[in-house]
This record gives sequence, C-alpha cells and structure tokens, in this order.
Amino acid sequence: MRLIIAEKPSLARAIADALPGRAQKRDGALYADDTVVTWCLGHLLEQAPPEAYDAADKQWRLDRLPIVPAAFKHVPRPKARGQLAVIRRLLKQAGTVVHAGDPDREGQLLVQEVVEYLGYRGPVKRLLVNDLNRPAVARALGQLADNAEFAPLYRAARARSRADWLYGINLTRAWTLLGRQAGHDGVLSVGRVQTPVLGLIVRRDTAIREFVPWPFYPLWVNVRVAGGEFCAWWVPGPPHPLDDRGRLLDRTPADALAEALPGREGRVAQLHQRQKRQAPPLPYSLSALQVDAARRYGLSARAVLDTCQALYERHRLITYPRSDCRYLPKAHLAEAQRTLAGACRSDATLQGWLAGADFSLRSKAWDDGKVGAHHALAPSGKTPDLDRLSATEGKVFRLITRNLVAQFYPPLLTFETRTELAIDGETFRAGGQQVLDPGWKPLFTSREEAPPLPPMTQGETCRVQNAGVEAQETRPPEPFTDASLIKAMMNIGRYVDDPEVKRTLRNTDGLGTEATRAGIIETLVARGYLVRQQKALRATRLGAALIGALPEAVATPERTALWEQRLGAMADGRDDDADFQQALLTDLRGLLSQSDAGRLRHSLQTASGEAAPKASAQPKRPRNKAGASRRRRSSTSRRSRS
Repeated sequence: MRLIIAEKPSLARAIADALPGRAQKRDGALYADDTVVTWCLGHLLEQAPPEAYDAADKQWRLDRLPIVPAAFKHVPRPKARGQLAVIRRLLKQAGTVVHAGDPDREGQLLVQEVVEYLGYRGPVKRLLVNDLNRPAVARALGQLADNAEFAPLYRAARARSRADWLYGINLTRAWTLLGRQAGHDGVLSVGRVQTPVLGLIVRRDTAIREFVPWPFYPLWVNVRVAGGEFCAWWVPGPPHPLDDRGRLLDRTPADALAEALPGREGRVAQLHQRQKRQAPPLPYSLSALQVDAARRYGLSARAVLDTCQALYERHRLITYPRSDCRYLPKAHLAEAQRTLAGACRSDATLQGWLAGADFSLRSKAWDDGKVGAHHALAPSGKTPDLDRLSATEGKVFRLITRNLVAQFYPPLLTFETRTELAIDGETFRAGGQQVLDPGWKPLFTSREEAPPLPPMTQGETCRVQNAGVEAQETRPPEPFTDASLIKAMMNIGRYVDDPEVKRTLRNTDGLGTEATRAGIIETLVARGYLVRQQKALRATRLGAALIGALPEAVATPERTALWEQRLGAMADGRDDDADFQQALLTDLRGLLSQSDAGRLRHSLQTASGEAAPKASAQPKRPRNKAGASRRRRSSTSRRSRS
C-alpha cells in the first residue's frame, strides 16, 4: 500500500480527487485502490516540556538555567491524538510513504517529524503541490521526488523549532523569576517574535509620549496662468531657519512674502508631465487582507483570520486562506470566468463589478514563478448563501472576490503634472492629477486623490492672486493599529538601521508568518502586554516594563534577521544545525547573564508612574481648486504633515 500524508485535510481531498477512481472516506483517511491518503491537522506534535527531560525542572529555578536537552523529544498535541493514531495504524501497513507537506520549510518539518516520531523506516517520496486544481495535482503526483533531497530543509526547520523552544523557555523562566523578586506575581513571557513586536509598540508609545511639538509656517499662493488658477507652496531654503524636513521655523519671512507677493508675476520654471498606467491591486495574501479589512471595516487581525477560516472550512467559498502569496497559477486563468460567475451570482454588488469585467485581459497576477507553497486568496466558485453568512463574512468575501474581479479591468490611466514656479527669486511647487481612464479604480474608491492642474507650458507667465501663511505644529507619530502593526510585521526591515540586517529582513517574511501574526497580537493582549483603545494598540504598563527590563537585543527584530540568514544557509546546505545551536546557546547564556531583578523592579516602578498617551485628530488637506482660497487658508497640506 502507498500512504500519502498531507499537511491538512483540504490538500488530502485535492490529492484523492486527482487519483484514479473514486476515493472513499473512512476512519480518518481517503481510500483509492492501492493508495490511501491521510492528513495532519497542522502540527500533530509539539516540543516536550522541560520536566519531560528532568523532573527537577518542573519547578522554575534560576540556578537550573539554561535548560538544554541532550536530545529533543516530542509529545502529541492534546487534540491531535486521534489523527496521530490513524497515521500510526496506516504506517504499519504502508510499503511506501509519500510526504505531502507544503513545499516550504515548515511544511517539510510538519509531516516528517510525524513519520520519524512514529518510527517508520521504509522509503519516503516527496510530493510538491502548490496548486489544488486537479490537473496540477495529477501532474505533481507523476513527478515524485526522493524525500532525502529535502534533508537540509528539514534540518533548518527543526533547528528553528528547537531554537525557539530554547529561547522562549529559558528567557521566560528567567524574567518571570526576576519578576517575582521585583514584586510581580505572574508569568513574564518572552519570545523571539512576540517580544520584538511588543518592542515596536512600546517604542512607538514612548515616541508619542515624549514628543515635543514645534511650530512651522507653510506659505501658499494662489496663482493664475492662462489656463486657470491653482495653489502652490513655497519651498524655503537657506538662510531661513528650517527643520530636517525643510519646514520653515520662523514666521517672519513667510509673512513678509505673503504681503509682497499678490500681484507679482513669475514664470513656470519647470514642468513635468507624464501619463501613468497603474495595474489593479493583486489578489490578497492573508496579511494584505488583514491590513485592508482593518482599515476599511475596523476588523482585528484575528477577526479577519477567523472569518477567512469560516469562509474556507464551513462555507467552502474561498481557497486556503493562510497564504503569504499574492499571485495565482496560470492554470486558474482558464477557470476564472466560471469561478467568478458562481461567486458573484447572489450578490448585487459583485454582479455589478462582474458585469464590467473583460476576460480577454490578463494581469500580472497569473504567474507560476511567484506562486510558492500557496497561491493568493480567491473565491472557490461556489455561490454564497448570503442568509448563512454573517455581516463580517460577507464583507471579507466581497473584498477577496473584488480583488480577483479587478484583474479583468483595464489599468488606471492618469495624467500627472508637477511644476515649479519662479516668483520674485523664490521657488514654489504644485502637483495635480487628471484621470484619463478610471479602469479598476471604481471597484475600490470613487475618491479623486489629487485634483488636476490647469493646462500650462514651461516658461509661460504666472501671476499671484493672493497668498497666506498657515501656523501649523508638528505631530507625534500615530499609535499602531491592527492594520499598521501587521504591515510593520510584514516590512520589519524599515524599523532597523543596519543595512545588512535590512537586506536580510527584506528577503524574509518579516516577523511572524501569515498564520501566526494575528495570534501574536492576541497573545500579547491576552497576556496583559497590550490593550486596545478604540482602534489603537497601546502597550500596558506591564508590557512597557518588560521591554524596559530586557536586553535591547531581545526586544528588537535584528535577531530574527540573523537567524534567518543562518536558517536560509542551512536549508541550502551551506550551514550546520549543530553550529547554529551552539551559537544560540552562547548568545542565550550572554542574555541570561544580563538578567537583573533591580532593573526589572525599576522598570516596573517607572512604567507604573507614566500616564497613558492621548491620541489627537488628523489635520485636513487643502483642496487644490480654483476659487477655494479661503478654504485653503484654514486647511493643512499633506506635505506639511510631520
């Protein structure tokens, strides 16, 4: 018998459907002639707790750290024992096993650790599936590889799992015990990913709390050319006092210019015009969907993930949701019209969007080379029963379907103008945009971002109609929200200074994965490190105290980059897992040596005396429209925001 072990039930069903004959489901598996397909439910195993190695480590003691197992052990997850027993029984009957984990590092670990744990010693083949369409799965079944070829990938995944255990267990125990000495009765959890995420929020909150505003004074002018009137902004230069963003810090020269400029003539010194073509936004990855749904509907990352799981598992309306990919296999293009017809059938909004689609168009979303372990989220083609969907499920389903429909709309075409004016020896700038063809844009918003400038030519004369000075004040950074935090976790390289670390983080998945980011945020909330204030995520006094007491290296994302460098080299066969673990232990001992109950006590006391920061309102942007000078004088420009 040939036994195929898939990573999850949906993949097992797709594999069974691609086999000859009709598979029968019974006892946790799908039977098709001489092949049986079974599945894992995510990780069936987890790292054993410290007391599994030495009973003395059941009690938390500083003098027992670091805890380093001589040989790592696994134990079944409590809810996985039944499926593990199914796989154990089937392995005893198997002549050949086919490993059908996702084609990535974690997928390699997830199935292989089960096969090894259950003691199977026979031949193992590797099935690589990244497209659940039946023809694609059938092709993959005809191209099985030797699982031994993926040994470096497995060693890298295993090294990551062990390192996370060593790091989390030892640092959590150390700082929890220090917390008790400092008067805190509770667990102080530390993790390689969750702690840098908390650090991001603590540092942002500190920047908001310590922010000292200063005034600046933008000068606007209403200018007329032959083709019409528009607003431009002064670009001050030395010797005027400016901040690091070129904003004027002394009002006197702005007031003097505002008084002198009306009626003066100048010229269009520079004129840059171009037609811009913008492709539709790609289909969603999970994180991109979480960001969009949080901004549009105020949904938390966890709410979006749970909604997607319901749409996938209960309603079967979308494809696998925990994907980090925004591209689709080329084979899906031929089925897209039928898929969307089914998905849009019962919804008037979706039907309206679908009516405008042109299926002769082909966007850049269809790219096999950019599809990894999973493809982008997409509707399955099943027609939704709207009475069975919650309001949130309906909203998320429409977003996912809309982004696929948008692939069959023409690009957004705009005509952009940027100009510099020379008036009385000073430089003024303006910009505008004219929509030539809205293309896909109406599916997303009807708002016009930048009104067009009137027609003009380089060198033509312009005349100042009136001018004014706005008294503005710099603003602190905005607190993190679910949307901005997920985006920060995806693009964590922006928050580090070292160029080499930036490059590494740019080539990784950032902090966490598509499947874990929502859980990390909710874990930090559940452990009392974060609190939601309306849409904002703010660190609690406990969260701020923990970051204040930890070594800086624990609370910043650089360690993730360094780990990923070595794990990537390990997966390519260029590094050794034993060397990686030894380096980690050296690092871990150094961090433990920096543990200090006095520093934690001071951090707890300092945090308890800090007031919670207050959020402030966003300024409005001026409209760049003729005849609106009075409104402009009381508004604030985008480029003058801090």
